[in-house]
Amino acid sequence: MLQYERYAFILNRLKETGTVTVSVLSKDLQVSESTIRRDITDLDHAGRLKKVFGGAVRRDEERIAKFMNMADKSAVNVDEKREIAAYAAGLIRDNEYVYLDAGTTTGALIEFLDNKTVTYVTNASRHALELAAKGLQVFLIGGMVRTDTESIVGSVAVENIRRFHFDRCFMGVDAIDVHLGLTTSNTEEGMIKTEAVRHGQHVYILADHSKFDQISHVTFAGLEAGCIITDREPDPNYKKLTEVIVTKGKEGNAS
Repeated sequence: MLQYERYAFILNRLKETGTVTVSVLSKDLQVSESTIRRDITDLDHAGRLKKVFGGAVRRDEERIAKFMNMADKSAVNVDEKREIAAYAAGLIRDNEYVYLDAGTTTGALIEFLDNKTVTYVTNASRHALELAAKGLQVFLIGGMVRTDTESIVGSVAVENIRRFHFDRCFMGVDAIDVHLGLTTSNTEEGMIKTEAVRHGQHVYILADHSKFDQISHVTFAGLEAGCIITDREPDPNYKKLTEVIVTKGKEGNAS
């Protein structure tokens, strides 16, 4: 297939689905992934699509999740986050090792945590301080500090996470898309999230309704990586790919 024909195929697929991945395009077009990456880069430079990690999306600006610092995030969908957090906290059982990812929705869990037999592990400096202030046992992952997200990231942090095996992981996310999965805004953040998910027996993605049908720059896991806990019913297509729990009127039950 000629280059311009590949371009047309990619753009038509984007028109239909809104997102494409390098791996799927490579199989469909029967060319190497490096060829698809070059095509996507060319189309991105031409303004025909937006390149993201692992693929591309239509230039629908409303679908690109806007980056916000922790102060701004803390003021958005406060009641919804608290509802999600209350449900998620009810899943934790005695003597478990629990990973608490950086983020405002994961941080909302701390209000509901009081089990002193549980060991908490986190890459969020504020989470660690708040957990310790409640007299709970907590390990703060070491590594490089990001001030805008108040998180610990980098290769040292990844190595530290590999030492643990978590009973439950509660993960934050910037955006969720049917095709591109669970995404975040930063490569370093994505590496930490990917490693935490790999080391969790039960993984929960805590996401209010605003995160759905949105895309950020780095995919850290597919939808199948864990159960999504949210406050409203999402598009039915999500439930075809993973378990989704809608918190309205529910109480936590261990998986």
